[in-house]
Parts: sequence; C-alpha cells; structure tokens
Amino acid sequence: MPSFVTGFMVQDSTSCWLLLILPISLIVIFKWYSNSAVNKTSLPSPPKLPVIGNLHQLGLYPHRTLHSLAQKYGPLMRLHFGKKPVLVVSSAEAAREVMKTHDLVFSSRPKLKMFDMLLYGKDVASAPYGEYWRQLRSICVLHLLSNKRVQSLRGVREEETSVMMEKITHACSANTSVNLSELFSSVTNDVICRAALGRKYGEGRGRKFMELLEKFVELVGSFVIGDYIPWLDWVGHVSGLYGKAHAVAAEFDRFLEEVIEEHEANRPKEGDDDFVDVLLSVQSTNSIGFPIDRSAIKALILDMFAAGTDTTYTVLEWTMAELLRHPNVMKKLQDEVRNVKGDKSHTLTEEDIDHMPYLRAVLKETLRLHPPIPLLVPRESMQEIKLLGHHIGAKTHVIVNAWAIARDPVHWDNPQEFKPERFLNSSIDYKGLDFQLIPFGAGRRGCPGTQLAMALNELVIANVLYRFDWSLPKGEQGKDLDMCETVGLTAHKKMPLLGIALPRNK
Repeated sequence: MPSFVTGFMVQDSTSCWLLLILPISLIVIFKWYSNSAVNKTSLPSPPKLPVIGNLHQLGLYPHRTLHSLAQKYGPLMRLHFGKKPVLVVSSAEAAREVMKTHDLVFSSRPKLKMFDMLLYGKDVASAPYGEYWRQLRSICVLHLLSNKRVQSLRGVREEETSVMMEKITHACSANTSVNLSELFSSVTNDVICRAALGRKYGEGRGRKFMELLEKFVELVGSFVIGDYIPWLDWVGHVSGLYGKAHAVAAEFDRFLEEVIEEHEANRPKEGDDDFVDVLLSVQSTNSIGFPIDRSAIKALILDMFAAGTDTTYTVLEWTMAELLRHPNVMKKLQDEVRNVKGDKSHTLTEEDIDHMPYLRAVLKETLRLHPPIPLLVPRESMQEIKLLGHHIGAKTHVIVNAWAIARDPVHWDNPQEFKPERFLNSSIDYKGLDFQLIPFGAGRRGCPGTQLAMALNELVIANVLYRFDWSLPKGEQGKDLDMCETVGLTAHKKMPLLGIALPRNK
C-alpha cells in the first residue's frame, strides 16, 4: 500500500478517535466541575459552566430567577459567580440564621468595583465590618437617622408635603395628569436635601441632581463581571460601563464639592448644623479617633441620598400603583384618612396619622410585594461556619432574596395578591425582627434609615388620598396598569406612574 494512503488512513483514524473522545472529555470535565462543590458541601447547587459558573442563570431580573432556582434547589443554595462561592438565602428561617443567629459572621461586605468607583471606596453601606464602619454608621445614626433627629425633621416633611399638594392642585386646575413618579421623587429629594444639606437646591441644580441619582442607582446595581472573573475586567471598559460610572462620579464630585464649599463658607449658628456641618466638624476635631478625609465625607453624603431618596420614593410609587389597581383598597384607605378631619383644604400632619392602622397595613403590603431592594446588599462571611448543618466557607458572598421570602406561601396566604387586610390583626412588621418581611434588611447591616423613610411615606400617601380622588388617564383600567420593574439595585416601576387627580367631593 502506498505510504501516502497509509498515512491518510492513520490520520483519518486518529481524527475519528479525537472526534469521539473530545465531546466525552468535555462532558466529563463539565460534570466534574458542576459536581465538585457537592463533594465539598452538602448544599444543593444547580449545574454550572466552566469559567462563568452560574452567571448565565441570573437573567434580567435576578430576584425572580433566583427565586425560581430556589424552588427547585431549596432555600439555602450554593452558586458560583466565576469561581466565587455565593450563598443564596430564600426563606425566613434561613435569613434568621444569617442575620440574627450568626449575624456577626455575616456582617461584612464583599469588595465590589462599582461601589469603589461611585462611592470613593469609603462609604458606610459597602464598608467591610470593622471599626471604620462602626464609627461612620454611628455618625449617620446619631446626626441624621436617630429617633430624636427624625422627630426634629417633622416640620420639614410637613412643609414639603404641602408644597407637593400645591403642585397637585395646580395640575387639577390645568386639567392635566400628574406624573406621580416625578412628584414622589421630587418631594423625597427635597426632604433629604433639607435634612442632609440644610437647604433645597433650585429647579435646575435640583433636577440635575435627581437625574444623576437615577444614573447612580442604576450603575451601583450593575453587574460587573470583573468582580468575579478578574481577567475579564476589560469587558467593563469595552462595554462603556466604566466610562459611564466615571462620568457620573465626576459630576457628583463637582456637585458635592460645591455643597461642602458652601458649608465651609457659611458656618452655622449653634444648633443649626445639618449633616454636612456635622461631618466637617468631625473631620476638623478628629472626634472619632481617626481621620476622615474629604472623599469620605462625600461618600457618606451620597450614602444618605442613595439610601434615603431612591428607596423611599420607590415605595411611594408602588403604593399608589397598587391603590390605582385596587380601587376598593383605595376607597377603604380614603375613608380612614378622611375621618380624621372634615376640612377638605386641610393638609394632614403627622399627629393626624398616628392612628391609621389601615394606612400602615397598605404600606406593609406594598413593602411585601415590592421591596425597594429585592436582593439585599450582599454580605460576606468572615470565617468558616456551619449553617443549618451546611459548611459555608470564609469569603462566601451571601445574597438574601427579600423578594422571594416575602412571597413564600409557607408564611403568606395567597402571596401574589395585594391584600393589606392580612396585616390588620398581625404583629408582623418591617423593622427587621420578623424575618418573613425584611425589605430593609436586619441585624447589624440592616438599614438604619427605616424610620425616616416610613415617616415620609405615611405622610405623603395619607395626604394625596385625603384631598384628592384618583384615577388612571384616558380611562385606563387598573388591571391593565403596566407593573414592570426596572433593572438595578432598586426595583422601580419601569414606566412612570401617571394619575388624574380630582378634588374630593365631600
């Protein structure tokens, strides 16, 4: 046989074997890679792919896709983002273990690039557990978020609510629809501006600030592949994500520089200091035992705005959307708020709404169905630990799916329904003690601004229902209202909420 024919036959035979062996090898490698975690821990885990792990399973709305996975793999589920182990918590019982029983172990935060880019790497929300975090959180709570400080801002909330009501009255006179999303964003921003910065900013600067904040929240909730697969960090540059983040950070920096310079030039009278004044005083006196620089001051201001403005107006937006979808609930709530006083032109005060159980039930039900941050800000384990019999390694990222927990049929009857009555004879609250409802988190890393946010939410909703009757534009029916969500850290209503307001008849 000619040598070239023999060579061809040998080559052809080898190729056939390679074609047979290669897919078998890939299947073996894939199965080994997928099951390797099972050999190390008994935690259930969906199959993963080489390199990317389970990243391909996150989908556009991770809180929903993780909920679907948890229904198959259980309330404690192990994933891999790249090679980074991730623990997904999807039940009240498991959340209690993470945020109460073993709260200290899970009280740190993973280092995430977007937080560093937008918050100088020095904010309190994403700071790792330690003395720096404790001291800065203490400053925020004492000087902006304490019960005493929240009560002292009552006049600010009532004044800005009155301004909002005048805007609605003007829309009624002009026979135009009200952009409730914009209205709620504006009143929330104005209250937080006055509380933190000492004053509101004009329409131009204020509008620009709100637009910047929207971009900020969207970016801080962006998925950065370089956080989990470092050698793919270049994707963030090529996609333009890092460029957008740098642009927003630079604009915020310029705005915050102006704010700080204004405060330095106008020292307050005794007792008139706002949050920025307090931070500047801490910096100049070194009163916490270690220095905080200008970038740390800016980071803390941004923390307060991102947490205080965005999440608060999100709750207002979803509450009104659900009320417009459920006219019977709106009518029942209007009856409650209108029984307080008979004067139709009156603006309700916080004293007026102290005894409105159905109002609080409506807000709780909104928080249950629409937690402003569906996946709570990730935690990170500081050491190895046994959790409900499962081994959890140090440096494991922990994602608590507050959205899934609040829809768990184990704890909620008809969990998909908007039904405020479920809270009328229930002691369940949103303050972090009842783990079947944790829209603001719980434990050491729970949101300290809950009281400030809910005081404004109660006042605004009570007033818009007290003086006006509401319907959807163009004869739209509540059942047809678009309830799609945005993508990002905070889950807003995707389409602006528009309403028609009419002065109440009686």
